[in-house]
Amino acid sequence: MVLKLSTLKLKFPNKIPPWLNFPGRYFSLSYAATLRPKPETDTDPQSVDNYEEKIGFLKHNLHPDNLIRILDETQDSNSALKIFKWAALQKSFNHTPDTYYHISLKLGLAGNVKEMDNFCLNLARDKCVGSREALASLVHTFVRHSRLNEAIRVLGNMTLCGLNPSVDVFNDLLCALVKKTDFQNVLFVYKEMVKGGIVPTVGTLNSLLEVLFETNRVESGLNQFRRMNKKGCSPNVRTFEIVIKGLVLNKRVDDAVLILHEMLELKYQPDVCFYICIIPLFCQENRLEQGMQLFKRMRAANLVPNSVICRELVHCLCMNLHLDDAINILEEMIEIGEIPPLDSFVDVMNGFCEAKRYNEAMCFLENNCGNLVSPHKVLLEGCCKADNFFLGISLLEKMSKRGIADCDCWNILLGWICENASIKKAYELLGRMIVRSVVPDCSTYAALVVGNCNLNKYEDALELFHYIRSKFWVLDSKCYSRLVEGLCRLKRIEEAVVVYYYMSKSKCPLEVATFNLLIEATCDAGKVDEAVKLRSLAYYSGTSCSSVTHITIMLAFLKSERAKDVLVMFSQMVIGGCKVHAEVYCILIRSMCALNRFKDCALFCKLMINESLMPDSGTIHDLLSCLTNHSQLRLVSKDIDKIISGMDTLDSTMFNLLINGLWKEGCRSEARNLLDLMLERGWVPDATTHTLFVGSNVEGVTSRGRPTYENSMDEDNVSNILAEALGK
Repeated sequence: MVLKLSTLKLKFPNKIPPWLNFPGRYFSLSYAATLRPKPETDTDPQSVDNYEEKIGFLKHNLHPDNLIRILDETQDSNSALKIFKWAALQKSFNHTPDTYYHISLKLGLAGNVKEMDNFCLNLARDKCVGSREALASLVHTFVRHSRLNEAIRVLGNMTLCGLNPSVDVFNDLLCALVKKTDFQNVLFVYKEMVKGGIVPTVGTLNSLLEVLFETNRVESGLNQFRRMNKKGCSPNVRTFEIVIKGLVLNKRVDDAVLILHEMLELKYQPDVCFYICIIPLFCQENRLEQGMQLFKRMRAANLVPNSVICRELVHCLCMNLHLDDAINILEEMIEIGEIPPLDSFVDVMNGFCEAKRYNEAMCFLENNCGNLVSPHKVLLEGCCKADNFFLGISLLEKMSKRGIADCDCWNILLGWICENASIKKAYELLGRMIVRSVVPDCSTYAALVVGNCNLNKYEDALELFHYIRSKFWVLDSKCYSRLVEGLCRLKRIEEAVVVYYYMSKSKCPLEVATFNLLIEATCDAGKVDEAVKLRSLAYYSGTSCSSVTHITIMLAFLKSERAKDVLVMFSQMVIGGCKVHAEVYCILIRSMCALNRFKDCALFCKLMINESLMPDSGTIHDLLSCLTNHSQLRLVSKDIDKIISGMDTLDSTMFNLLINGLWKEGCRSEARNLLDLMLERGWVPDATTHTLFVGSNVEGVTSRGRPTYENSMDEDNVSNILAEALGK
């Protein structure tokens, strides 16, 4: 639905009341005789002396120019106000629009809005010569000082009294409000303009369009754009810039492309501001065609692109592997004396590596990036990713001769060797590094730790770790996880815990999978309390605790016959926001069984079934055994059918247990149903179950010698088997 400006309601800010809410009496020129200055309230003697001194001067030299000079020199706005009012009481003096301008400006800048309102309304009502110009200048000055609320008040006083300013005043204020994205006040000023019969210019409508798009009122903005001709205005280049930018930023890129085509078809000639704004926007959206189209037009118009345009365009070209075009742009920038940004050279090198054009990349470096470290690093990383070791070592040697191979550059190649080659070669490269006076850092030793871990040389890896710790360095995430993982798999739990404690105290998180492996290994070693401490430290270090973490510890508690601690860990799990899986419910049920808390067993079972989860056979056995022992099977009697239908692992033993338990608790109907189901599955009841049902039916024979089951409408399998047992 298109939103019309006339339907938009204006909300006044709290500090800008509606314009008609003014006091009934104003300081008009005709009211000068009624003015009386207020008693002096400033207790500062110097201020009093200054005030008296200035009044003494004006008594003999009262002239508008002298008064204006005195007002400007008076820093205290209250003193200036008293001087102004004193002058109004002098019979031989009349205030001019200039004196009103200066006192209103001083009051507005000082935040005395009420007095400023009165004076501005005074001047607007009197409509003396120069009033319009003075108030218009006041609006411009407030805008220049970013006092937009005061400017709006002055403008409101003018329109209220029919003293409409020129369209330039409105446009000046609108531009300032748009920069603040103040939609409500933009709309107010525009409506005041329309009510005053002021014909908008293209600048006016541009401000309106800009604030509409910036406040995500895209459809309203497009509607106003299409109606510009009806308002007597034709869009200019700035208009198209606003609309295209607004559409792109509001994710309407296809519509922006259509507007661009419309603009070019109408033969508009974009200016440099248009290109600087729009080309980067299209490039950031990976619209290379539009970006290059505008760039070619810009160069054809002999306009020089700035570094922002070149950076974004080169980045987009490299992303799409248009490397030749990207290089041409960089060379063109260099020819016209523009220094391309470093990011652009990095983008080109990334493009060469992505396209596997390594020889061309080397030539580009030689010709354009002699002493730039970042592009060399990108190519060095690309050589390593492509397993091109010899090209990488050749590049590193050249960098070293030029003095631009820092420790990071050596670490890139060293890290690759540790991952993919022998640790011996890594130490050889380390020796060359030291010979070149490059001091190894933490990343150097971390790479060596990974290399030793890959070869299962954990003694050497731990020795390197202890050296790192002595330097108060920290491992990177990859090295940290690799070391802890390897130690856990070798059951060297104590060393793994030492590494974890040191890194956690440095607030370095461990990967979730590796952390879970550490928790599991600690619990398997019978150190569940240690695992709890590790979990507690995880929150401090930023390591994430998953459901697997808590389940592992809960299982360890259960195996250690510490069922009460299971609930404690479960509460921590819930607080941490982890999802409760079926395995968690099973652990809880078995824990409650161990504690003989049969009601809690039944509760967790019901919760589990309500979430469409089913316990495993071991949990079911523990649950039913616990409830049977306490004669509490009725607590889950309504859920037994769901359990049986959802599980195929229940055997005849479990059926006999259920049937006997329900029968003893008086739930005979449910017991008979289970016996029917048991027989349908081809299982024979055990002796205890058989005795229960036989005894029940003997007692059920009537006086006429016929069993009661023959009078029943439910002649099921159970009844038939019992009748045969009685020797019918």
